[in-house]
Amino acid sequence: MLELRHLETMIALAETGSLAGAANRVHLTQSALSHQLKALETHYGCVFFERKSSPLRWTPAGERLVALAYDVQRRIAGANRELSRLLEGKAGQLRIAVECHSCFDWLMPAMDVFRENWEEVEMDLVSGFHPDPVELLTENRADLVIASRKKRRAGTDFHPLFAYYMPAILGKKHPLTRKKHLTARDFAEETLITYPIPDERLDLVRRVLEPAKVIPERRMATLTEAILQLVASGRGIAALPAWAIQPYLDREYVIGRPITSRGLRCELYAATTANGSRMAYLRDFIQTMRNVCFRDLRGIEPLS
Repeated sequence: MLELRHLETMIALAETGSLAGAANRVHLTQSALSHQLKALETHYGCVFFERKSSPLRWTPAGERLVALAYDVQRRIAGANRELSRLLEGKAGQLRIAVECHSCFDWLMPAMDVFRENWEEVEMDLVSGFHPDPVELLTENRADLVIASRKKRRAGTDFHPLFAYYMPAILGKKHPLTRKKHLTARDFAEETLITYPIPDERLDLVRRVLEPAKVIPERRMATLTEAILQLVASGRGIAALPAWAIQPYLDREYVIGRPITSRGLRCELYAATTANGSRMAYLRDFIQTMRNVCFRDLRGIEPLS
């Protein structure tokens, strides 16, 4: 009765802490997920967690099944790596370019996990400013690029990592904190603090402000912490990934508000060449990034 899909569900429940989050992760409706779990509990004659607890509180049976799920996940991943090494060889290089300034917080841990499994692969970060980082793939100056959107390019594959929401970031005493969400017009009289990158790579500017013909004053800062400090001191407002600044939001160092009534939903992809997509260690690194992100980051969603 116990199948791999059940173990994947248990991992999703453990990492999201809710039925709704787990259903989203495994691409099921919440009703279908509940039915799957109920059938499994009926088969074993037990329950795995307290249904109305938040976050989920596991029963001893549930804890045992979660531990099994992670163990099976590790064993399958290890077997896949070993088979790939036998068939394709162990060595190679992985040069990574990053379009997203705030991605290093999760990228470095992902690189550490990957390095434990692929010691022979030489890893490097491509330094410097690049107006079009994905172009580095065609120039053979990078093997993988973390990109914020897909652009149709011959010979380039885009592998989904995750989706997330980007709120507006305000100082605690800013008048706009009284609003439930911000519109493009709310930025018109403000100083917008951004990273020093082209506007076409800023989702707020490209998708919200430019269509509304709103052009606020600008100030730039290289570090996320510098942007937060400027916002907190009343020098302007910003828009940053919620997962990147969640500790600051939790302790109300700054205040977050949705951008538009729906929220500004953004995406991240790993771009590779079509040939690179066939390399086992590169595929494993992409999966490692996903695993680390869904383990460590709050509020992210699967991106199909």
